[in-house]
Amino acid sequence: MNKKTKIKIHVLAIICIIIFGIAVAPKTLQNDTFYTIKTGEHILENGIDGQDPFSWQDLAYTYPHWLYDVFIYWVYSMGGMTGIYISTIALSCILGIVLYIANNKINKRPLFSFIFAIVVLYLVKDFIAARAQLVTYILFVLEILCIEGFLSTKKIGYAIGLPIIALLIANLHAAVFYFFFILMLPYIAEYYLIKIRDANLIYKIRKLFIKKKIAKLTKKNKNPEKLEELQNKLLLLEEQFAKFKINAKRREENPYRIKIERRDAAKWLILIAIICFAMGLLTPIGNEPYTHIFKLLSGNTTNSIAEHQPIVLVNHIQEFTIVIILFALLIFTDTKMTLKDFFMLGGLLLLSLMSRRQYSMLVIIGVLSFTRLVCSFLDKYDQGGIEEFTKSVVTWKGKIVTILLVVFCAYSLYSEKLDDEYVNSSDYPIAAADFILDQKENGKLDFDTMKIYNDYNYGSYLLYRGIPVFIDSRADLYSPEFNEGKDIFSDYLNISGIATFYDDKFQEYGITHVMAYKNSKLNMLLERDEKYELLYSDDHFVFYERTSKSE
Repeated sequence: MNKKTKIKIHVLAIICIIIFGIAVAPKTLQNDTFYTIKTGEHILENGIDGQDPFSWQDLAYTYPHWLYDVFIYWVYSMGGMTGIYISTIALSCILGIVLYIANNKINKRPLFSFIFAIVVLYLVKDFIAARAQLVTYILFVLEILCIEGFLSTKKIGYAIGLPIIALLIANLHAAVFYFFFILMLPYIAEYYLIKIRDANLIYKIRKLFIKKKIAKLTKKNKNPEKLEELQNKLLLLEEQFAKFKINAKRREENPYRIKIERRDAAKWLILIAIICFAMGLLTPIGNEPYTHIFKLLSGNTTNSIAEHQPIVLVNHIQEFTIVIILFALLIFTDTKMTLKDFFMLGGLLLLSLMSRRQYSMLVIIGVLSFTRLVCSFLDKYDQGGIEEFTKSVVTWKGKIVTILLVVFCAYSLYSEKLDDEYVNSSDYPIAAADFILDQKENGKLDFDTMKIYNDYNYGSYLLYRGIPVFIDSRADLYSPEFNEGKDIFSDYLNISGIATFYDDKFQEYGITHVMAYKNSKLNMLLERDEKYELLYSDDHFVFYERTSKSE
């Protein structure tokens, strides 16, 4: 492929990725974005004080994504919710473009890198939001690009880029700092497994053992039959090893399924990983990059949050399709995979089956290995077809057809959210919050004494409006691992699920007011309970005062 053709594909790819990136970016904000805005504002005004300012429960808070919070608040202060929407569009497009550049740089296949960048944006559209994970997706792709670039060129610039990326992740999203090192493991494992195999330790140990016996018998100068037997045994061992080396070389040159890539620069990855690990110290949040994930996984919040639940393949067609294609290429074709790609895809697939949240990483990072696998298959069975198809795409007709196809797909996605608002009134208590703030303004509510009980899913919106909350979507904040044994999250689950008597818990916490979904189990009980006075009601939310009759 000549340089002119490559430039045409690059331009076409970037234009189409931007169009599609705009389409998949959501307009409606997620609940995490609301507390992110307020957290960023608090940090700029008060610094990182280690104390949560939004719940009335006097909790410690570690600000695990403080830098992203500050960034989002800066965007919000400049352009409001429209600014946040524009930033989400920009980051969505950047993710697609970075993925395209990295894939093309690694695999030298611009057309397939372009196609798969579009496919990836579609597959992870549900994960694209104004959350810290969107930035770290981009950084993880850049991490793989730096690793691959360093191993193939040995240029120090790529190596320097890795600690910088680790430092950014530690400050932008400390909870995923560990994943930086998980992505390095396939490269390190491949290098050292090859070294272990080349070391031939079993052969060397057996040879040393026989030589010691020979030396011992030679020194004693007796039992010549035994000595001759050992010498013959040593010769046989050396012959067997010589044959083994020849066969091993043949298998390496023409492997059955797994190919070996010998890249000597991989030996430096351990040192680079140690330097990157130290980057977790360069944060204002203490040891949070090292401890956050362990405290999170040892807690009970992950068992109740949808994105942390295991994937059941039959209920997730997209994930199931990816697995089927992957196994079909490996089982029913002569396509070969590198040992590193085997570890990478296998590890990411396992993680995604364990947690739905990791599906996004399987798609975003796994596509770099998947592209290599697909191209290897097509090279073997249709070498000329790829070249001809590429040439047809960069013709005027091909470019027009490609852009129109992307525009059609993008519009079909974008048209679904033409009527979307930044804040969905059926999900978030907009009018109820207005009522509460109006009551405060009129002196009928005192936030210093009010202790409101609210739902997990809209708590972030309430604190965004300046209303102190019982709980919000920062699940870790309300778990005992992060707050000296206080298990607020479990109490919330039990109250909302009517697994405990709500009024006993409300009395224990000193609850004065309750907000609930109108169709919730809790409201079905509260509307029949004379101890609770209804102050506000709309189509989706109700707001009660817990009266003195509750005492």
